[in-house]
Amino acid sequence: MASCVTDCPPAPSPDWAALAARMQTRRDEVDDLMGLLRDHTDPAAGSAEAAEAVAWAIACASLGDQHLWQDLRLPSRVELSALIGHWFPALAARNTQHMKWKKFFYRQLCLREDLLICKSPSCGVCSDRSLCFGAE
Repeated sequence: MASCVTDCPPAPSPDWAALAARMQTRRDEVDDLMGLLRDHTDPAAGSAEAAEAVAWAIACASLGDQHLWQDLRLPSRVELSALIGHWFPALAARNTQHMKWKKFFYRQLCLREDLLICKSPSCGVCSDRSLCFGAE
């Protein structure tokens, strides 16, 4: 099987206007995601400022329409997993079923609120929807 790092087309450029609009209406989600990430930050991973910047980038990119690794302009999900594992290892360790990261983050937010039914972010138009929302 070919590696996406070398054989996949580049991720589409983020729609910055759409992201800015979402930030206006979904800022509470960014705040919730920031809280989740902050609660799982490993202080040994780097400076507090760097951890905050990584958390902010991940939280904002979670509002995007592509896979999180694409919205962050990373080469593949492997690099995203490594990034999360470095800065937020306790959170990464909880993703034992290798759930897609956006879905996993939102599921964690729902668990924090004891919600059993949880809507995932920006997935309605994703071409990989069937991969994320299988027979769970």
